Amino acid sequence: MGGTFDPIHFGHLAAAEQVRVGFDLDRVIFIPSGHPPHKQGKQITPGIHRYVMAVLATIDHPRFEVSTIELDRPGLSYSVDTIGLLKSQLPEGSEIFFITGADAIVEICSWKDADRLLRLCRFVAVTRPGYSTGSLQEIRERFGEAGSRIHPYQITDLAISSSEIRERVRLGKPIRYLVPATVEHYIEKHHLYTKVQ
Repeated sequence: MGGTFDPIHFGHLAAAEQVRVGFDLDRVIFIPSGHPPHKQGKQITPGIHRYVMAVLATIDHPRFEVSTIELDRPGLSYSVDTIGLLKSQLPEGSEIFFITGADAIVEICSWKDADRLLRLCRFVAVTRPGYSTGSLQEIRERFGEAGSRIHPYQITDLAISSSEIRERVRLGKPIRYLVPATVEHYIEKHHLYTKVQ
């Protein structure tokens, strides 16, 4: 499961757990993005903070892990490079399921080497109740046979976003029950998302 995780929240965790169970996955590896090309010019919290928050959020789940695979690489972080490297590190025959939002999948045509990426892994496009899968079906058709490697999967709707959490912190509003308590304390301790940084 890739993402900026700025910060990681219960929506990410619930999606990961539901997909893990629904697809009978051995484990879910959370990969905080290093230097995402679609966020160039935007302020992103340093990778070490996003990594530690992800570790704190997942530490009590025996099948959740966090990887620094993107944070350790210089340059822009492209999913095709990350999945290629991850695949080379896993046992022969391992299958990778890339968990992401359906809205991100709709933009996959603009991703670097999208066709190759679809050969390297399957995608689980998490949707929320009421989400129209029409545009997702168009993307699947666009990739022909490889499009069958994109699996729409409806999850419980937790209307939480990282940008909302950052804004709440900036305004001094509570974020309890939006993020794990360990993440809440880390944000407070390190003055993340406030002007004091």
